Amino acid sequence: MFNFAIDKSVVEDIKQNTDTILMIRPVKFRMNEQTAVNNYYQTEADELNSNQIQQKAQQEFDNFVKKLRAHKVNVLVIEDQLEPSTPDSIFPNNWVSFHQEGSIGLYPMFAENRRLERRIDILERLKEDFEVNEIIDFSEAEFEGRFLEGTGSMILDRPNKLVYAALSIRTQESVLNEFCEKFDYEPVKFIAYQTVGEERLPIYHTNVMMCVADQYAIICADSINDPEERKCVIDKLEGTDKEIILITEEQNEQFAGNMLQVLSCEGEPYLVMSGSAYRSLTDEQIKTIEKYNPIINSPLDTIETLGGGSARCMMAEVFLPKK
Repeated sequence: MFNFAIDKSVVEDIKQNTDTILMIRPVKFRMNEQTAVNNYYQTEADELNSNQIQQKAQQEFDNFVKKLRAHKVNVLVIEDQLEPSTPDSIFPNNWVSFHQEGSIGLYPMFAENRRLERRIDILERLKEDFEVNEIIDFSEAEFEGRFLEGTGSMILDRPNKLVYAALSIRTQESVLNEFCEKFDYEPVKFIAYQTVGEERLPIYHTNVMMCVADQYAIICADSINDPEERKCVIDKLEGTDKEIILITEEQNEQFAGNMLQVLSCEGEPYLVMSGSAYRSLTDEQIKTIEKYNPIINSPLDTIETLGGGSARCMMAEVFLPKK
């Protein structure tokens, strides 16, 4: 769909985190019925009408951006469009990823109305300030019913070239392998589960149950039923000198796995999460995290309830070289 000249430039100092974040400001946020079929974190908010939902979501978004900028994180805010209707556009990390060598990845989306979120004008806007050497478009896999939803599906350990992926209908092995071949990553595959009623069903996105920072990782290991798969994931994390911070499935349901480490423009690291995720943490977990970096948390209750995503989903990391 998008074609640019390929430049295989070598990156000697690959970073795990960035000081620049792309975020999409919502204009018509609502619960997306097309994603609710396998995102079990989504629930209705019957007490609110559409205008109240939009107002609350926009206020949560604006307050979140304000907090990030107060900590000197560079936030590039793009206003969403009224048409076509894209209720989940607030979660851009699912359709696009930006890489330090100047590459952009575009991804195949499960929900048809989420495919409309891919916008060439956003990429053109980024090209004004950043070097773009290559756009790698995996989205044609949609025509074959194959999906891989960006850094929702994949947790990238960029310096160690590892990608952690909880396989599901939205995170399919064949497209994951294509990503790994193109970007030279080693896949760490497993299946993570969430209890829904009396069933254990696959978690739709890896980034709701784990976060990999520069020196530590937060993971809901209990969601990985298979003991061999669980051991493989833990061994990989420990083998890359990460301190492992375990969270429970109950904390996971409060989006305690949906976190992202970012940098300020001065190089100060922060771990970003929602207010509900922060409240779910124990004092000991907070103490361990704060050995490495301060925490930024912001209330995202409306976005979490109807969207089934949280702070990490709202931030697309921009690693592209600056002009």
